[in-house]
Amino acid sequence: MAHSYHTRSVEETIALGENFSGTLSAGTIVALFGDLGTGKTHFIKGVCRGLGVREHVASPTFTIINEYDAGGVKICHVDCYRLQSEKELRDIGFEDYLFGSYICLIEWADRVEKLLPPVRFDVRFQLGTEENMREIIIEHHQEIPA
Repeated sequence: MAHSYHTRSVEETIALGENFSGTLSAGTIVALFGDLGTGKTHFIKGVCRGLGVREHVASPTFTIINEYDAGGVKICHVDCYRLQSEKELRDIGFEDYLFGSYICLIEWADRVEKLLPPVRFDVRFQLGTEENMREIIIEHHQEIPA
């Protein structure tokens, strides 16, 4: 089931992520889809804030993966924008994060969608009709397809 939200500012996008964080637990995968500037990183900042991360949250564009500690829950923030291949992600241990006890937040998930487990949240970002408006659709895939 998908839920659609509209935010009208960076602060609202962060707040939506913070609110969404209450649905997450260790082992949860969140795949984020959307063009540059649609709010993926701001949403992740909100998720991390909601989970209790106190350190600075920034997109790991060059390092590919950042880890955060949320009071005993580990968060893995992945940015696939600069990836050259799925092999590159495998080589840095991506599957250890996916199938471990991390909450995995994956920006540019469309670039690695074949590697993602079927049970996950998909969060899709689109620009809205006004300058700062964003449409954000959250869908929870709870079952393995037959």
